[in-house]
Amino acid sequence: MKWLLENKVNSLVFVMLVILIVGCKKEVKKVALQVKGQESSRVEYLPYYNDESFTPHWITPNSKEEKTFHKIPEFNLTNQLGEIVTHKTFENKIYVTDFFFASCPGICPQMTSSMYKLQEVFEHDAEVLFLSHTVTPTRDSVPVLKTYAEKNGVISGKWHLVTGNKTEIYNLGRNQYFVENDLGTPKDINDFLHSENFLLIDKNKHIRGIYNGLNRASMAQLVTDIKALKKEI
Repeated sequence: MKWLLENKVNSLVFVMLVILIVGCKKEVKKVALQVKGQESSRVEYLPYYNDESFTPHWITPNSKEEKTFHKIPEFNLTNQLGEIVTHKTFENKIYVTDFFFASCPGICPQMTSSMYKLQEVFEHDAEVLFLSHTVTPTRDSVPVLKTYAEKNGVISGKWHLVTGNKTEIYNLGRNQYFVENDLGTPKDINDFLHSENFLLIDKNKHIRGIYNGLNRASMAQLVTDIKALKKEI
């Protein structure tokens, strides 16, 4: 009788363990599905930016709000081949832009190296272009930019090094691309424009990201974000 009772107890314990294990598996599966659901609900699109604070705005592409959001305006500059470069050059293109000068002994060589590496990644991608503005246009003439381009492996038609009117270039840098980080510091044409930042511009001329051109991790993120932009409808 004692033996029979012990067997019943053991059987009951076994059944309870089985129920517990199955229940745990179901709970784990439920949690896994919840986590998977969270992953699939991450932000679908890159944010948009419209001022120097770079506060992200979560806007749906092609929405009414997106169509009235800040865009890079028309411009007219000249590249290393003496060709006119305008906003139409980047029609239906994603592009990365920065501001540099050919005689810069400091951060510019590393920025140029970073842009060159991006050019390598997207060399055969017709949707992606690169645009570098000189901040010393009176010194960086077309011949100077051409020499700089040849020295640094710039592919003509893929990567434009541009010069032009200083006021236009500085206005683009400070008031349209918001490339500088000096929040609240008033500046004019006599204050030198110098920044290590790269800006990611989408096909509709919206700013979609800002990146440190001297930082490898930031450049890797830029590559990822360009690929994300390419998937937008």
